[in-house]
Formats: sequence, structure tokens, C-alpha cells
Amino acid sequence: MNLKDIHNVYFIGIGGIGMSALARYFKFIDKNVAGYDKTKTPLVDDLIELGIDIHLEDSVDLILQDFKSIENTLVIYTPAVPNSHKELCFFMENGFQVKKRSEVLGIITKDTFCFAVAGTHGKTTTSSILAHLLKETQTPLVAFLGGISEDFNSNFVLEGTEYSVVEADEYDRSFLQLSPDVACITSMDADHLDIYGSDEEIKKSFNDFAKKLNPNGKLLVRNGLPLKGITYGLDDESDYCITNIVIEHGTYIFDLKTPEEILKNVRFNKPGKHNLLNGLAAFAMAAQAISQPRRLAEALASFKGVQRRFSYQIKENNFVFIDDYAHHPTEIEAVHQAVSEMHPNKKVTVVFQPHLYSRTQDFVDGFASSLARFDAILLLDIYPAREEPIEGVTSSWLLDKIENQNKKLVEKSELVSAIANTEPEVLVTMGAGDIGLEVSRLKKELTYAS
Repeated sequence: MNLKDIHNVYFIGIGGIGMSALARYFKFIDKNVAGYDKTKTPLVDDLIELGIDIHLEDSVDLILQDFKSIENTLVIYTPAVPNSHKELCFFMENGFQVKKRSEVLGIITKDTFCFAVAGTHGKTTTSSILAHLLKETQTPLVAFLGGISEDFNSNFVLEGTEYSVVEADEYDRSFLQLSPDVACITSMDADHLDIYGSDEEIKKSFNDFAKKLNPNGKLLVRNGLPLKGITYGLDDESDYCITNIVIEHGTYIFDLKTPEEILKNVRFNKPGKHNLLNGLAAFAMAAQAISQPRRLAEALASFKGVQRRFSYQIKENNFVFIDDYAHHPTEIEAVHQAVSEMHPNKKVTVVFQPHLYSRTQDFVDGFASSLARFDAILLLDIYPAREEPIEGVTSSWLLDKIENQNKKLVEKSELVSAIANTEPEVLVTMGAGDIGLEVSRLKKELTYAS
């Protein structure tokens, strides 16, 4: 498929974080863009402000006539859309060019020097740091991010087309559509078992991804993963490593060792050892193509962050409110480690919204164990996303498994009073569902209450 021959681009699921970045890209290169999404969100509102026509009902009649031209229309859909979707069926049955988001990313990036970040955790933060480092070194890049970068105030960056930064998503084996020049694998924990069926199949897919590198490509892997590549880690044995860590006023200060030199007194402001690893991975990736190690290290200090990745909403002496996207037991443990390190000896309440029935079922014991570490737990109902309910898989079931007496199942409407009753010094909201839409309301009401 030649994108030059495409005039109309129609998105099914346009409001998704990855899909909306692609929609912005096509809008910025002067394509005619429209789409469907089932929910009106701030991302959808932003796209509408760009002049993109979006409707919220699955109806072929609502598709603008321009996008019913087979010859010059590309249809992009997210795997989260069911096969029974009327609009998707219409395009499929009538011979349109219909592609998944990952396929289109592969087409866009094949003529660029492609950086691809893979892993079950850390993709969005690592790719956002990488985009920031490249911009700070005046590297011409396009970036498709899985979150809103606070440095760019967007999930899409267009500073040129010579280099590209993408998240290599393992869901639905999407990352096998890419052919990166520099790739990184941050983690290979079990996830998406509804797709893969077993931990072994997930690890196999990451091995398959590693083989997708261009002939002279370079693979970076977190030290300890069962893959051969350039290693990074918080230990002296890695090719890229961080040593001599100290914390001053919430900022990490450390030495960064590369295969060639040691960079002293590097600074990084995002809390948590997991974020230190994300920053190191981004630095190591950038260093494979950009020969400015000191400038790359300096740029780490100015990285602002990603919305919903350990994002401070309120930071006062007597009360701290943090929001995070964590939706896997490993991620919850990483958030707990970061909170404990940055706010020691504080009473911490967590509000968690489980994401997907299948993930809750697959990792219920891990969720129970990681959540029990907090001083108080408020649990919301499971956010179903693309799934139908699974009998017996409920938040009540999860709650019963949490070995902590200070726990409660709550409705969103009860959150403010439930939070107040736990008397937290630190509040953490977590989850990949629509809990993020509650954050601004909680911030206002909790600020007023305090």
C-alpha cells in the first residue's frame, strides 16, 4: 500500500490513545480524516477541535460519503473493536483497504530510522523519555506515544521524519509488524493471556519480535531477561548501568556508566526504580544513534513526565495525591516502591480499578498481594473494556483475597467520602480504565476539603 495514493483515512476506535496519535499524523500530512468511537473523551474532543469528524454511534449511515470511496480510502481499526461492529463489517465486505493500527505504523516507519520500545511494562514512559531526548538533541523525529507526554502536551510528536519512535505493543502480536533499527525490551511478564494462553507463548512472541530487527539493528534488553542483546540495569554487570544513587528533594542523582565512559552527577526527577530503568533504557537507545552522551544525560533532568504515570495531582506538606496507570501486579508493586521511597512513613490509601475480567482472573492472587501492601484499599468495579463478564470474576472476589483489614468496595459516587474516612497522608489512584476521568473531580473536591 502506498500512502501517497490515499486521500481519506477512516478510524474505527479513533479515541484510543494509540489511534488518536495516528489520526493526528494523517491530519498533519493533509489527509481527510474521520472516524467512530463509542465514548466521548477529552482525546475525542481534541480531535474534533482539529477539524476531524467523529460520531459516537456504530452506524454506516453516519459515515461521510467521501469515506465510502474504495479507490482512495484507508480504514484503520483497533483490535479492541469486535468483529460484529457494523462499520467494520461494511468496509470489510465491500473490499476497502482495512488495516490494524500496527500494520499502518509499520508502513509509516519502514522508511525511517525506527526506535521501537517493547515490554509488558514501561513502554509509554520509555518512549516518551526517548522522544524528549531526541528532541533535545535536535534530532528530526516523529513519535507515536501511548500516553500524553507532559513535555509535548500530546501523544504525537512531529519534529521531522528521519527518525521515528513507536511503542511496540505485544497485544495481539502487533509488534511483529515493525522492523526497527533500535529496539528495546523492558520486561516479559505474563499478560494478555486471553490472547496468548500461556507465559511461554508471550516469551516466544518477544523472541519473534527480536528477530524483526533490521539487518544492522541493535537490541537492548533489561539485564536478566532471557534474550541476547546490549544490557541495561541497576547493576555493575550491565553494559549501561546506574550506580551511586542518592535522592535529594525527590530527585535522583547518580552516575551513568556506558560501555565507553562514566557520566557523573546525572539527574532524573521521576520517582521509582522502575522509572530510573525507563530513563536508562531511553538513554541507551538514543546513544545507539546519537553521539552526544553528555547532552543526552543532561536532557534526562528536564523530562517532565507522562500523564497518569506517577503524576502528582496535589503535593502539599500534609497531603499528596498521585495518579498512575498501573494495571498489572508488577506495576502496582513498582508504584508502592516509589511511594515508599519518596514519601516514607506516610499513611497511603490506594484506589484501584481492575482492568479486564480476564486479567483479573489470571492474576487475582498477584493483585491481592500487591494491593495488600498499602495501608488502605478502596476497590472499584472491574472496567470491562472490550470484554464480556466472566462468571465469578468480580471486584468482591478480589477484595476477599486481599489480606488487609482496611479494605472496601466502593462506587465512584462514594469515592470522596470513602477516601476521607481512611484519613490518608498519600492518596494513589490506579488503573487503566476510566478511573483517569475521575482524577480532575477528585483533585477539586479533595483540595477544597483540605
